[in-house]
Amino acid sequence: MKAIISASELASELAGARPPTLLDIRWQLSTATAAGAAPFDGRAEYAAGHIPGAVFVDLDTDLADPPGPAGRHPLPDIERFGAAMRAAGVFSDRPVVVYDGGQGWAAARAWWLLRFTGHPDVRVLDGGLPAWEGSLATGIETASEQGDFRPAPGALPLLDADGAAALARTGLLLDARAGERYRGEVEPIDPVGGHIPGAVSAPTAQNLTETGHFLPQEELAERFKALGVTEGTEVGVYCGSGVSAAQQVLALTLAGIPAALYVGSWSEWSSDSNRPVAVGPDPQ
Repeated sequence: MKAIISASELASELAGARPPTLLDIRWQLSTATAAGAAPFDGRAEYAAGHIPGAVFVDLDTDLADPPGPAGRHPLPDIERFGAAMRAAGVFSDRPVVVYDGGQGWAAARAWWLLRFTGHPDVRVLDGGLPAWEGSLATGIETASEQGDFRPAPGALPLLDADGAAALARTGLLLDARAGERYRGEVEPIDPVGGHIPGAVSAPTAQNLTETGHFLPQEELAERFKALGVTEGTEVGVYCGSGVSAAQQVLALTLAGIPAALYVGSWSEWSSDSNRPVAVGPDPQ
């Protein structure tokens, strides 16, 4: 099963006899709210223009629990997540395609959660909404029928804080954030800057081409090989709050490399002052 789909392939499938369920996960990490700016409104962006037939899914409320000790985007309550997916028209035996505004972060979070909870066929629109060349619909759409998907967690590997710390010593733990946050030069959101000791810097921007599409499989494989992935290497990924790291897990999947996600990520790790913090370009 492919983990991504091109815009032309999606257009063809939407026009076919068995169109996929289409979910719009418009979301954006914004640090401007700390200075009093209005937060990004994904629902408003969706209403202003979306792929016809897509149903909006809110990352903060549908794909995560409220922020707390477990991080800024903890795993959602499974019953609530399942109800949101059924309301969006997700069926257990029907393909699902998810898209966002282009980085692939939010869409990958939806992809990962659906796959983690047992959905067998989920793909991310490569390039997101900017890659779509068809017409757009406006307003709010609802699913034409209630889905039947019942999430069963555990289908993909998951890390907690202790597991991430151990993997940084025994395998390869990738930090998907921007390099300056990894190095601790800036930290606009979380309590302290830096990284988990032993983690290797691997910003998600380097998984994409200049047009916002994922690099070809061979180039992704070479990128991760250069970061330390060898045959048999156990790989894990974290970021700030388990969103951009999901895009990294998707990129690793495209390269044929299984990887675990540390959902709590730096927002959970840095909330405990007893956990060690490394700074600078060196993993240790």
